[in-house]
Amino acid sequence: MIRQSIFLCCLVSASAALVHASKPNVVVILADDLGIVDMNAYASKFTGAKVSQMYYETPNLDRLTKEGLAFSQAYACHLCSPARASLLTGKYAARTGFTTAVGGNVQTFYNQAIEPPEGYVAQDALVWKDKIKIQQALVNGTTRDGLASGHPLDNRQNETTLAEAMPDHDSAFIGKWHLGGHGSKGWQPADQGFREISYLDEGGSPYFHWRGIWDSGKKLHPKTPQEKLLRGKSGGDLGQEYLTDELTQHAIKFLQRKASTKGTDSPTSGNKPFFLHFCHFAVHTPFQGRSDDVAHFEQKATRGWNGHDNAVYAAMLKRLDVSVGRILDTLEETGLDENTLIVFMSDNGGVMYTDPIATNNAPFKGGKGTHFEGGIRVPLVIRWKGHVDAGHWTNVPVDCNDIFPTVLELMGYDASQYTKSGGIDGRSIAPLLNDPSNVNGEYPRDTFFQHYPLNVIVKSPEDGLPSAPSSAIRSGDWKLIFDWSGAIRLYNIVDDPHEENELSAAMPDKARELFIELNDWIDENVDVKYTPAINPDYEPAKESRKRPFVDLRRKYLGDKRAIRTVENDPRFALIPADIQPHVNTSK
Repeated sequence: MIRQSIFLCCLVSASAALVHASKPNVVVILADDLGIVDMNAYASKFTGAKVSQMYYETPNLDRLTKEGLAFSQAYACHLCSPARASLLTGKYAARTGFTTAVGGNVQTFYNQAIEPPEGYVAQDALVWKDKIKIQQALVNGTTRDGLASGHPLDNRQNETTLAEAMPDHDSAFIGKWHLGGHGSKGWQPADQGFREISYLDEGGSPYFHWRGIWDSGKKLHPKTPQEKLLRGKSGGDLGQEYLTDELTQHAIKFLQRKASTKGTDSPTSGNKPFFLHFCHFAVHTPFQGRSDDVAHFEQKATRGWNGHDNAVYAAMLKRLDVSVGRILDTLEETGLDENTLIVFMSDNGGVMYTDPIATNNAPFKGGKGTHFEGGIRVPLVIRWKGHVDAGHWTNVPVDCNDIFPTVLELMGYDASQYTKSGGIDGRSIAPLLNDPSNVNGEYPRDTFFQHYPLNVIVKSPEDGLPSAPSSAIRSGDWKLIFDWSGAIRLYNIVDDPHEENELSAAMPDKARELFIELNDWIDENVDVKYTPAINPDYEPAKESRKRPFVDLRRKYLGDKRAIRTVENDPRFALIPADIQPHVNTSK
């Protein structure tokens, strides 16, 4: 009996090892705030300029495009947290409750120890608003601050992350989390299927002298119902003074360890394939670069090309590029690249509202915090040695929530359980790896949605005023942006990718068709608390825009589907009268 048991155990172990060995590895690298033309290869693609003319230096990222498939029409989200939630769950961010990215000063029901009213969860924000001086016809919808993990306070909500969907993989997380309620216990990477190596649950981090902050458990809000915050962990000192370099060293150490234990009998590491989710803070503010890199770019002759003239930003981007190069080199040196998929993407468009300005997304309009192409169209490159034809581009539109089913399929999992009705929104882009033009039509999507229900300090490129809540739809060749303050913008995005020719007046039927489709999607998929409401204190006579506020939902959809009022939402009554707005101090 004992011999039989031993035999069965050995058989099970051998079978598990065989399963593990048959699955590839995957490294998903997510850049922060990297604009669509910040990579030289993308800048060449969209401007026709030579690399020698450009200011930024991205040889390693360009190497990635030469060795993989680059996507010219990949969409992320308007801000970082929504994109991260979308990528990890395969769902549109608004369906997960992430409509914006908030700072640690946000007041949530959880960190204020307030019992959420009916329809709300603990990680919903009481309020999040920018300091905007002009009249606002709408008040902000709310947002989640922690991705539903199945915590008792999530009210039976539990998102399945990519790590949780790949149980045969050793999933590790490095870098920026920003999905855990700013250190809330029960919503950290370990609660979402990851091994935590080195991370911070914040939107930004210092690039020098960061370890004390990462390892601090000091509460940001005294009423938070836990002894200390789980803001993150530095993971130890690997000897690097600059954050991007240190995180890269952690990633290299992880890869080397995986390579050294490959083929061993360890059930937790040796034969188990890995998923490394490496989320850089670069090139997010604060503007802090290595002095040697900054000095180089301050003197570079091409400074100012395409509006790229921030030497510190260029230095930060260089470190990101060096990081990617070191990851590629490590995979090759260890032999892991023979069976490792690499996905590189940015979480949103380049930032154009900082002082000094970070970058310029020209020839695309707008930037981070908007639904114009410069705010949501981002670099995406997929590389897999021996599986992806090198050096190709695809012009097929795709979305960040496609990463979830794509990685599952390529890692040997059955993604069909997640793509059923009511499941994820993403679809596998694996067919495009060998059919970049989608001639066979195996990638099924041609319609994509965006939703941002907040007034923000980010200036609209249309009128130079703070942006009102907006939502957007891309359907085939067409794109419509719904400005909830009373404007519709229609573009043929294939003929006019820079959004210079607004067509709603010339094509009212098309505009109405897309407006209805967009709002049908919102009403069917987005909880009403994550939509804006009419501001009862709005004074039309003081409107700063050259057009009056118009409730376009009432106009086109009828009274029953008009923009909601605050009266039936108990959250508004709980907002403290003296609550301070968020002030962007990014430098």
